[in-house]
Amino acid sequence: MTPALFRSKTRRTAVAAGAAALGLVALSGCEKPTPMATVTVGSNSVSSEAACYSEGKKLSQQELQDCIGGKSGKKLTVHDGERIRVGVDPEVAESGWAMVVNGQGTMAEASEDTYRTFDFDQIFAPQQSTGGAAAVPKTAQVAIIEVTKSGEAKGVWQFTLSRAS
Repeated sequence: MTPALFRSKTRRTAVAAGAAALGLVALSGCEKPTPMATVTVGSNSVSSEAACYSEGKKLSQQELQDCIGGKSGKKLTVHDGERIRVGVDPEVAESGWAMVVNGQGTMAEASEDTYRTFDFDQIFAPQQSTGGAAAVPKTAQVAIIEVTKSGEAKGVWQFTLSRAS
């Protein structure tokens, strides 16, 4: 009786060890998710992983330009006068981050806060039109950029904010 019991335990142990090894192999093939950024307006929010991210290494100037210019990101509607709240993962805040709206910087310097609030007018600043009157844009392409202490980009998160009609 003992040899049969011993073989059964050995078999179960071998199966358990094999399953654990297979699980580790499967996990090693997965990419680590990028840090998240979230934009909230009123009670609505959207979160996104980075559009461009290289495991926290700096992006080349070309990669940065391609990323900012090539993707629109998750969408959110904003009503006139609403405040826009931006949140980033703590690891992004630790490095520092800045925000660009329609290709223009909106922050005087990089922030190390995990959360910032912006007024509607900071995001939807009136733009001079050819007719001379300043017009409030219908959409705002928002790029959140993780930066190093020396000002080099490490990651970009994209969002599109649309004004409610």
